[in-house]
Amino acid sequence: MAEENKVAVKKSSAQKRHAQSEVRRLRNKAVKSTCRTSAKKFVAAVHKKDKDEALKALKALQSEYDTAVRKGVMHRNAVSRKKSRMYKLFNVTFNAGSAEAK
Repeated sequence: MAEENKVAVKKSSAQKRHAQSEVRRLRNKAVKSTCRTSAKKFVAAVHKKDKDEALKALKALQSEYDTAVRKGVMHRNAVSRKKSRMYKLFNVTFNAGSAEAK
C-alpha cells in the first residue's frame, strides 16, 4: 500500500477487513480509470472523424469494459448501457454518410 491510513479500529479482524477493502478500492479505482481513459480516446477519435482509429479504440474500450465486469468492478447492465451508447455514437457518425449515398 502507498500509505497507511490510521483508522481507529479496535479488533484485529476489523483492521484486516479495512486493509483488504483499501486494497480492493485502489484496484477498482485503477480499472475504472482505465475504462474512462479508453472512452476518452474513443470519443476523441470519433470527433477527429478517423474511422480506423475509432474502430480500434472501440474494440479496446469494449475489452476494458468486459474486463471490469469480469472482475466485478462494474455492473454488467451499466457496462452494456455504456457500450450501447458508444456503438450508437460510432454508427451515427460513420454510417450516416453511407445512408445518404443510397
